[in-house]
Amino acid sequence: MLHEAECYYHVPIPAKDIDKNGKVALSSVATCLLKCVLELKTDERCGYFLAVTKLKSIGKGYEFSGSCYFRVDFNCRTFLPVDGEIMVGVVYAIHRSGAYLKCGPMNYVYLPAFKMPGFHLVDGKNPHFLADNLSRIENGVMIRCKVFATRWIEKIRHIEREFVLLASLEGDGLGPISLPGSDEMHF
Repeated sequence: MLHEAECYYHVPIPAKDIDKNGKVALSSVATCLLKCVLELKTDERCGYFLAVTKLKSIGKGYEFSGSCYFRVDFNCRTFLPVDGEIMVGVVYAIHRSGAYLKCGPMNYVYLPAFKMPGFHLVDGKNPHFLADNLSRIENGVMIRCKVFATRWIEKIRHIEREFVLLASLEGDGLGPISLPGSDEMHF
């Protein structure tokens, strides 16, 4: 899921940062690039931007509608969800039809009930899914799951420029995981 990617972006530079000869300081370009990447957040081809690792080149500036832009080529580390990969997420909502998880920068990972073999819904004040071996899927539980399907959303309702994922527990070693220091009983 972590990838190194080569990207480019046309970075707007404020006029106050450009000297009389049309030169711009590298620190100003880097600062503006980081601001742009922070606003952009994610890209369908590259995934979620985590870090800019290297500035490769800065092109010549050009003016467009009153602003000055520079093409900047850079390397970055990204988080790109791919079908079939294993990931770990934290449950933040339980519904009759399944559970919603957060995984890294992704907020829309859906684990449908029909992709949870051996689990059934226990409805009530604190709904959760329970397995025959008493494993529970409830709010705050970490789950190891497999990416079943991914979809890029440009804009739908309140979701904008995000990946949405379907997850599955079908396979070996998938399901709720316990961490050292959890509330397990020790004898």
